[in-house]
Amino acid sequence: MKLFKLITFVSLIAIPSFAQTTAQKLERAYKNLINDEQAKYAITSLCVLDASTGKVVFANNENIGLATASTLKTITSATAFYTLGKDFRYETKLSYTGKVTSNGTLQGDLIITGSGDPSLGSWRYEQTKESNILNQWVAAIKAAGIKKIEGSVISDDRTFGTSTLPTGWIWQDIGNYYGAGGASICWRENQFDLHLKAGATIGSNVELVKTVPQTPYIQLVNELKTGANGTGDNAYAFLAPYTNIGYLRGTWGMGIKKTGISLALPDAAFDAAYRLQDTLRTLNIPCDKAASTTRLLTLVQKQIESEQKPLLTIFSPTLSQIVYWFNKKSINLYGEQLLKTIAYQQGKEASTKNGARAAIDFWAGKGIYKNALNIIDGSGLSPGNRITTMAMASILFQAQKEEWFTDYLNSFPEYNGMSIKSGNINDVTAYAGYYTAKNGNKYVAVININNYSGSGISRKLFQVLDALK
Repeated sequence: MKLFKLITFVSLIAIPSFAQTTAQKLERAYKNLINDEQAKYAITSLCVLDASTGKVVFANNENIGLATASTLKTITSATAFYTLGKDFRYETKLSYTGKVTSNGTLQGDLIITGSGDPSLGSWRYEQTKESNILNQWVAAIKAAGIKKIEGSVISDDRTFGTSTLPTGWIWQDIGNYYGAGGASICWRENQFDLHLKAGATIGSNVELVKTVPQTPYIQLVNELKTGANGTGDNAYAFLAPYTNIGYLRGTWGMGIKKTGISLALPDAAFDAAYRLQDTLRTLNIPCDKAASTTRLLTLVQKQIESEQKPLLTIFSPTLSQIVYWFNKKSINLYGEQLLKTIAYQQGKEASTKNGARAAIDFWAGKGIYKNALNIIDGSGLSPGNRITTMAMASILFQAQKEEWFTDYLNSFPEYNGMSIKSGNINDVTAYAGYYTAKNGNKYVAVININNYSGSGISRKLFQVLDALK
């Protein structure tokens, strides 16, 4: 009997010596990934930090710069929180030039002046919905006694310049909603919708039913063909910034349940002016001239008057609210606007290049090697971005110390039981975020694979991260 108890006691002591550590479990799971056929010609990187100490739990290829896809948004949003503050708000001003006569005629123009607000006209927040913004503008115009406008509605889009797209975005993305360019004035997240109807046979023409809202100033050449049942959405728009003609190419599968696709507005500032002027027309407040922008006026060597009288200032949601949707729904436009805003708030030209440089310099000041942060844009849509998983994990670790961290963490989507941001572009899949294990241990994890083959790679990446559970 005593011998049995002794053997049992020794056995209980021995069990922990055979238990794998978290690092060992990560190493085994990671080896399974890199030995997988899908990763045969890929570059894979993993960096897991102890979220309490910042010490490396396990890492491999952590100092190799890789295309990030949308995980770059975690860096852009953290940089914005640090440099702009969680309560930062954009301002959009409505004013007028000239004077209002006793009979209510405005002898001048209505001016919309933007500061880069990506949420203006967005459906995601109650106060920014298109109808609410238009109603506020109309109320301010009526309160000023304006009943007729001898000029027009003009969007002052000079603050962010005329370069709307970051270097390195590909032609297939530009023109589609996720490739919408940013500018001083955004409107309805710089997109509009197309309703499509597949043909009766494979290869037949796809019907363009309508645009929502109607955009009569844009001509779309419809080259879409009907795809086989089950092939889904392979439709793309080729619509360059500031153009008024675009091409629809690809296939639209029979039996698809979606109503259509969303396109990028080629000139959101113009559309904002156009919508306000059209709304005024329906309310019998006519304008004598067509809606315009300061960019368009410059092309014909005209400019708006510098002396303006204020009517209304509209404030955006807070940065915390903007970042929430930025990361939750991976809105590329928000990232580009934030990057330009960071540069502008530092007194520099509001360009993507300056914003990227400001972000790199900021993190270099916090100990991140500049060469580990090759930032091309703010959203990760550019395949030219190159960030190491160690750099990204280090930034996520530092963010935990800030008073805005709760808002930051709340913006991360929930995948696989983790608060983690995903990223996907051309054979690139990545995840970056936080995980708290059942035993209370907390981790920062960044995993990235470039140039993998086939589909279903996310499940295999999660199998690696599951070693933390």
